Amino acid sequence: MHFRGLNNISIDAKGRMAIPARYRERLQEACGGNLVVTVDHDKCLLVYPLPEWEIIEDKLINLPNLNKQSRVLQRLYMGYATELEMDGQGRILLPASLRDYAGLGKKAVLIGQGKKLEIWDEAAWNENQEQWLADMHAEGGELPDTLAEISL
Repeated sequence: MHFRGLNNISIDAKGRMAIPARYRERLQEACGGNLVVTVDHDKCLLVYPLPEWEIIEDKLINLPNLNKQSRVLQRLYMGYATELEMDGQGRILLPASLRDYAGLGKKAVLIGQGKKLEIWDEAAWNENQEQWLADMHAEGGELPDTLAEISL
């Protein structure tokens, strides 16, 4: 299962957001609607189907714990990781701690990122998108060597 595309979504006063209909059935089939939501260092939230999260979690657990950056990643990603289940209307309830971390208001954006989804505050998404484009042009648009082989 791969997620793609941009979806404008609303988050209600209780912190509930509806998963777009185009993802709901696939999520029910793939993981019974069981998801894990955690934080990202870019101040957004990451949403994984539970089986995909378990792969990431295993990698995080196996990082060398004497390495300071490994411990930070473990604390952030695993520490904030919250299991959520879609309700009958295809909604999830985002805990206040996660909404606060990502600065989520009523308007948000759900971005498909392959095996995961990202949730951004709409204003933060728009601001970052402009900055990313400006940075890419400022750096001459050069792709890293690891991406130079990809044909689009």
